[in-house]
Amino acid sequence: MTFPPSSIFTPIHCDAAEKPGVASRAAAALQTVKTAVSVPENELKRWRRLYDAHAKTVVEDTKYLNVEQFVDAIAPKADLTKIGRAQYATLFRVADQSKRGLISWDDFVIFETILKRPDADYYMAFQYFDVDSSGTIDYDEFKNVFRSTFNGDSIPFDFDCDWIKLYLGKKNGARVLGYNEFSQMMKGLQGERLRQAFKYFDKDEDGVIRPEQFKRIITEIAGHKLSDAVMERLPTLCTLSPGGRITYSEVVAFHNVIREMDMVERIIREATGKSKDGRIDQGDFLNHCASKTRYALFTPMEASIIFHFAGRGNGSQRLALIDFAQLLDPKWSPPREQTVPSTGPMTASSVLHGIAHSIYNFCLGGIAGAFGATMVYPIDLVKTRMQNQRSTVVGQLLYKNSFDCIRKVFHNEGFLGFYRGLGPQLIGVAPEKAIKLTVNDFIRARAMDPETGRIKLGWELVAGGSAGGCQVIFTNPLEIVKIRLQMQGEAAKLEGAVPKGAVHIVRQLGLVGLYKGATACLLRDIPFSAIYFPAYAHLKKDVFNEGYNGKRLSFFETLAAAAIAYVDLDAIRRICDGFYLIVLIIFTGADSLCARDAIKQVEAKTGQTNYKGMGDAFAKIWREEGFKAFFKGGPARIVRSSPQFGFTLVAYEYLQKYLPYPYRDQPRDVETSFTSQPEELSKIRARNALRILLDVHGDFGPRTA
Repeated sequence: MTFPPSSIFTPIHCDAAEKPGVASRAAAALQTVKTAVSVPENELKRWRRLYDAHAKTVVEDTKYLNVEQFVDAIAPKADLTKIGRAQYATLFRVADQSKRGLISWDDFVIFETILKRPDADYYMAFQYFDVDSSGTIDYDEFKNVFRSTFNGDSIPFDFDCDWIKLYLGKKNGARVLGYNEFSQMMKGLQGERLRQAFKYFDKDEDGVIRPEQFKRIITEIAGHKLSDAVMERLPTLCTLSPGGRITYSEVVAFHNVIREMDMVERIIREATGKSKDGRIDQGDFLNHCASKTRYALFTPMEASIIFHFAGRGNGSQRLALIDFAQLLDPKWSPPREQTVPSTGPMTASSVLHGIAHSIYNFCLGGIAGAFGATMVYPIDLVKTRMQNQRSTVVGQLLYKNSFDCIRKVFHNEGFLGFYRGLGPQLIGVAPEKAIKLTVNDFIRARAMDPETGRIKLGWELVAGGSAGGCQVIFTNPLEIVKIRLQMQGEAAKLEGAVPKGAVHIVRQLGLVGLYKGATACLLRDIPFSAIYFPAYAHLKKDVFNEGYNGKRLSFFETLAAAAIAYVDLDAIRRICDGFYLIVLIIFTGADSLCARDAIKQVEAKTGQTNYKGMGDAFAKIWREEGFKAFFKGGPARIVRSSPQFGFTLVAYEYLQKYLPYPYRDQPRDVETSFTSQPEELSKIRARNALRILLDVHGDFGPRTA
């Protein structure tokens, strides 16, 4: 690969003197060469693939990029600004250093190498103005390039103003600007244009202009930074002051808001995220700004302007993040009409929509539940066998501990022994988790504020508790069958008995037997689920900062939130299990026990203790096995249930992410650079370079494709 010397050794001058010496030129050229040759080989290959994919112009058997092909190669596919793809053709002049109207492979490599510079945006603007490639910009170059962007309707700019003289000297062409001085001048250019534009319209010098004149100024200076909705309502700024005119203070304040829009968005996102109701007023905005910035970055007038446009003229109300969308997002447009109304009278369409959405959630919940159960089923089997062995029965202490249980199951039953009873478990856990997740989502969606996405704690508890209660209909019968299948494996080995199938167990127990103990299940599952789901949601939001500046949790963060929520609540769950056992004994009678996750229903064996009632059962268990018997399997439950809930919820959320429901009603996201998907840094820098040029004039570069 070769590099044109004229392209590599482009003069770059420092600002220490008006005419940099040979040493500075050589140092700059050497640095450019070092940057070019230090490009990793894999990156060069990626550039080559990109170039070959778009270079369709062939001259003398050599591929080149023309203007359109160059734009296709460097422009982001999904730009979140109002910069048109065709405007990227402006950068063609920077890339075409040979001035032949075509970009060669060497030119393209140099252009991409420039984009790797941390200051690529300002450096490319400098190259655009440095017409003669001298490494400096004089008065005539700046004036000619700047003026070329004007049209007949543009607001005039006085190139003989004091501001220009401060940078370029009193006499035209008396001194030149190096790169650093030029970049500093470009940063302050908009402020000078704003001052001159206001003075141009303020003919009477009374310090006010008409609303339509203000709109024209902003359209020309910063039209690419604001949504069409804000542009249309610019004249309404006059309502902030009496007299129906707009003052210079208001113009400067509005421009400061635009210039600091990234900080405006950061403060709004953080303040609304910490607000209890997801809404803020001007006082909240200024207070959060004071706590997060060293100095008072925004004045009360600037805060009033922000809330004026976000509140559609009513700046005194409390606003949610979505209310600020039209100010923060340049490509914001009014939300489309909902296909299915979320409020108002029930219609056939809305009913069908609700049913379809519930079926969608049910199916995904079933798949997620089956996945979570399969991942931890061997642990569940060990936990169950440890829970249900009674230490007082001679010869029945089969396992010393969980590790001993694992060893014996593997030795006596093989690897498949760890999955004994998995079929009924999957049949049971799929509808169980599906119902639990569907009910929780259904109630949360109905109780959620559509603008903030917030839900009150009371409704979170109701949603979680209802989810836990609704799953009980599937919990008892299927898990009783699963546990009996799990327990009979070791007994069959010892007693030489033939294992019984699930159908036999169902026939033996009957319908009533399968549902004995349902009340006890409700006493435990409702409070646990009521606490678990809100804890999971708040862990994601408050600990892992989901949604903070558009953050999306990774797989492991979501898994950790679900698992931690379970571990933190396990002490509460164990207490529930203890009461659950006592209540359940009354329902199951003398020959069996049934407890989900604590003591399960199994067939009584010869020689085991029988119970006549609650008092008798409590006394005998306390006397024969001690208080620990009420909490058997606690460590195993944590090891099994914590990751199971984690895997289930992660699978559920990822299924919703990759198989989204097409008409799901949810708060509309505010799409800006904070929430956009990561893109190549070179494309970001190319876009930023265009923004700097657009700050020179809003019509910089062609807007049509």
